[in-house]
Amino acid sequence: MARRKLKGIWALLRNLGIALAVVIAMPIVLTPLYLVVNPVSVPMASRLLTGRPMDRQWRNIDDISDRLKASVILSEDGQFCRHWGVDVGALRDEVERFMAGEDARGASTITMQVARNLFLWNRQSVVRKALEVPLAVYIDLVLPKKRIMEIYLNIAEWGPEGQFGIAAGAERAFGIEPQNLDWRTATLLVTALPNPMLRQPGRPSAGMVRIAGIIETRVREYGARASCVGKDGQLAL
Repeated sequence: MARRKLKGIWALLRNLGIALAVVIAMPIVLTPLYLVVNPVSVPMASRLLTGRPMDRQWRNIDDISDRLKASVILSEDGQFCRHWGVDVGALRDEVERFMAGEDARGASTITMQVARNLFLWNRQSVVRKALEVPLAVYIDLVLPKKRIMEIYLNIAEWGPEGQFGIAAGAERAFGIEPQNLDWRTATLLVTALPNPMLRQPGRPSAGMVRIAGIIETRVREYGARASCVGKDGQLAL
């Protein structure tokens, strides 16, 4: 009986080891492929597998408004062009708040969000955050900044009915292509990113309009910080 029980434990551990190896191997193998293959995110795959509607129209990064790209960076991850996938200072502050029992403010870079959407789950947890860090560093090592941003803009959820990517988001909100965004439409789309289920750029609240104005002011002043995602390293703002 004891031998049978021990054998069962070893079988369980072996299966867990195989599962862990697969989980580790997936991002290692898939990330280099994403240099040329346009990925599908975990939330997108979930909608497809459960028969829910999903709209994603891939757009090359050079076919997306520079105002939108700079607005995303200045509002989501101001050090995107400078860090190696992780904003160490922001992450350190987040750890200190956690250890002190304070509420988390979030320290996810754009690269960490890409890692989460491609390989992890959405429910917030310390385990998920810990996994995001090495994945983001690896992604930043393998993929150029422009490709990381291109993937982010094409997998981010931008609407309440399965709209993924800026093309679907801009079409739903304003009926326009993402290269035709002016300051108002670009910044309003960015205000929806934290909660696309509730925030509607096409019917913005007063708070969204106010935040969009703040983003525009910031980008006009500091837009050069986002130049790594521009064509030939330049942004037309």
